[in-house]
Amino acid sequence: MRYSRHLLMDDIGEAGQQKLFNARVLIVGLGGLGCPVALYLAAAGIGQLSLCDPDHVELSNLQRQILYKESNCGELKVNCAKRELLALNPHLQISSYAVEASAELLNNNFDIVVDCTDNLAARQLINRHCYNQKKAFVSASALGWEGQLVGFDFGHNPSLCLNCIIDENSPEPSLNCGNSGVVGPVLGAMGSLQATSVIRLLLGFFQQHGEMQRYDGKSGRWLCLQASAKTDCAVCGVIN
Repeated sequence: MRYSRHLLMDDIGEAGQQKLFNARVLIVGLGGLGCPVALYLAAAGIGQLSLCDPDHVELSNLQRQILYKESNCGELKVNCAKRELLALNPHLQISSYAVEASAELLNNNFDIVVDCTDNLAARQLINRHCYNQKKAFVSASALGWEGQLVGFDFGHNPSLCLNCIIDENSPEPSLNCGNSGVVGPVLGAMGSLQATSVIRLLLGFFQQHGEMQRYDGKSGRWLCLQASAKTDCAVCGVIN
């Protein structure tokens, strides 16, 4: 009964649900993006979820980070998230890591890594390791009224990566949620799309390798842009 609405669908069914249950997904960052990603993937029956975030819940998080309550302030996000996700679906295996993303963690046996971080250095680290290990990688971000999402299926597409779009030597953006703000539901929209992309990747429906989807929440409009691979990319370029 829990997954009956998936089982009713011809393109998911019992075989597809079993693929979801067998999957191993790492979510890096449990903020405004990571919360909806984790909730939807837990609800969908992703069998093994790993959560990575070193931060504690703060009052300012509650405007957009929907896994937490005011009573959670001061607790580690990974502990709160694990507790809430197991309350939603106790049949999952959930691992928590109260650390920054690292090469050691990323070297573990994950099928897909979901980037829900808020800094470019972490995204580039994830991109490089996922490319080297031919893992799928879904990244999103949001600021103000705007959000963007891009996914990479490195197991099937060896060219074009995040570094082709944003060079790893670029400085961190000066604007972020902490100094410029963000509309909470915009993060929810992008996080929901990340979760959908994970399910599509696991079921073989993902065809948008390197396509940037941008959302303007203020006007309610979407824009899709296809990136191009760079032959001199330090991560995926042909010179490597």
